[in-house]
Amino acid sequence: MRVVTAGDNCVDFYVKSDERFPGGNPVNVAVYCKRYFEDVGYVGFVGDDWNGNLIVNSLMKKGVDTSMVQVVSKGRTAITKVKLQNQDRIFCGYDPGVHRQFTISEDALTFIASSDMFISGFWGNAHPYLGEMKRRNEKLLIGFDFATKLEDPLYTEIAPFVDCAFFSWDDPQKQETIELFMQEKQSLGARLVVVTLGKKGSIVFDGRKFFTYGIIPCKVIDTMGAGDSYIAGFMSAQLMGYSIEESMRMGTESSTITIQYKGAW
Repeated sequence: MRVVTAGDNCVDFYVKSDERFPGGNPVNVAVYCKRYFEDVGYVGFVGDDWNGNLIVNSLMKKGVDTSMVQVVSKGRTAITKVKLQNQDRIFCGYDPGVHRQFTISEDALTFIASSDMFISGFWGNAHPYLGEMKRRNEKLLIGFDFATKLEDPLYTEIAPFVDCAFFSWDDPQKQETIELFMQEKQSLGARLVVVTLGKKGSIVFDGRKFFTYGIIPCKVIDTMGAGDSYIAGFMSAQLMGYSIEESMRMGTESSTITIQYKGAW
């Protein structure tokens, strides 16, 4: 089975410790999917700078196929400034660099459409291509991370092409409010709506039933990549044909591994 992710990448720069780690939602998900599959590829743009080399070389060391990564001449790779506060990551600045120019070429689209699963996210700039991906391969399993963009109109536009829609819910509202939100989103087209709740675990709605799953207690070092690793575990389980409950378990286990070390991976 082949898994492909596409979209934004960046170098996470920890300002207090002067450390740099490769990251970005689709990049992270690609690396985490390597926990389950051999054939994983990433599609994106990087600059021909030190940070771009870091991302590409790090992905290659992890065994991720970078043949569809485009190096933009005289370009600047995206960078995110990060602070750690009580083991939680706080974003304090972002420069998208060459990602502003990101498009999916015909070769990359063919590469994606010939795969079994595709994952991207809100800032990935891959959403205009989802309909064409499904047209070329109706069996392609698509996961999309909307993060905290709970009411963005983009959801209505692409929900019919998304199998699993992921949201991050930070507002400690009542369970009933979350469930009403998920019912509304699922009715617009996505087969499954998944909401991660941080320390409160996760919820999935399949159009008929709500499923809940808690967390696995562990020593938290850095929450960077926690949501991305949950998505990778959940989607990988779905591709393997596992149940929703098993998918939530695999997502939670994947996330638990990630938060016990510094940096996304």
